[in-house]
Amino acid sequence: MHTIPDVSTVAVVIADGILHFELALACELFSSAPPVPVEPWYELAICGTGDVRADGRFLLEPDCGLDRLALADTVIVPGWADVDEDPPADVVDAVRGAHEAGARVASLCTGAFVLAAAGLLDGRRATTHWAHTRALATRFPQVEVDPDVLYVDNGSVLTSAGKAAAMDLCLHLVRRDHGSAVANAVARRLVVPPHRPGGQAQFVATPVPEQHDHPLSELLAWAAQRLDQPLTVEDLARRANMSSRHLGRHFRSMTGTTPLQWLLTQRIRRAQELLETTDESVDAIAEATGMGTATTLRRHFNRTVGVPPDTYRRTFRRRRTDGLESGSA
Repeated sequence: MHTIPDVSTVAVVIADGILHFELALACELFSSAPPVPVEPWYELAICGTGDVRADGRFLLEPDCGLDRLALADTVIVPGWADVDEDPPADVVDAVRGAHEAGARVASLCTGAFVLAAAGLLDGRRATTHWAHTRALATRFPQVEVDPDVLYVDNGSVLTSAGKAAAMDLCLHLVRRDHGSAVANAVARRLVVPPHRPGGQAQFVATPVPEQHDHPLSELLAWAAQRLDQPLTVEDLARRANMSSRHLGRHFRSMTGTTPLQWLLTQRIRRAQELLETTDESVDAIAEATGMGTATTLRRHFNRTVGVPPDTYRRTFRRRRTDGLESGSA
């Protein structure tokens, strides 16, 4: 069961050799004001021991030293360019100390090598960019490396694959902290998909065509508008003018999952939004999301999200109320 921590302070670690893409997206997401009212939002701190070069080209100046990590609620470790070299010992020590002090620690791309060096991934499932998963597993055999996912959430320790998956993990953190409605609003501002499950494959055997050219593009939009209906694989196949088996292959290629699992994920996300933004009963939300009954919704919701719908609603309503009260003080 997930609890909602105090998440207002986000510290991003920098050192020579850091990758600028992951650093930039973390700064953009956690430092820019949200497109909807949220109190408190994140306060971002860039932490390092001095001026550093990102990708050997961009000179960066930290806001504060590495000792600031121990006071942060969330620590973000962007990717490192040279994974064959040991990460700086002072960075490893500071990240380990921050976690011991209670911080949630998340790595983006090859930042997982820093978490592994700090011992934070021992006995845990983790991921990194697919090109470096074998190196991570070889150097740190005590880590259960999963090369086939976008990100892994272990509660207080999270890891992501490379590039776009780093954005997926950052949006996942926003969703954990502030709910689906806020995360979706942030995603719309950034013009990125609002939710890609962490278990989705990092890559597929053949390139996915542009969204509007893919055979399933129209089908996904059609289904997303009819989540209140009891759609089946046969319904989707008939709409796409395909056999069920052919549809399954296309679905796996485009989304990394099955048609039924995709539908269930969309229904759960829609239920989250309704729980956060409306006063509709759980029975009404079950009907609106095609779950049929409150019992069915509670079973799937609890298994997927980790808490029952009623608890989820109370948590995010309380967080929003507390934020408004603190903002008006």
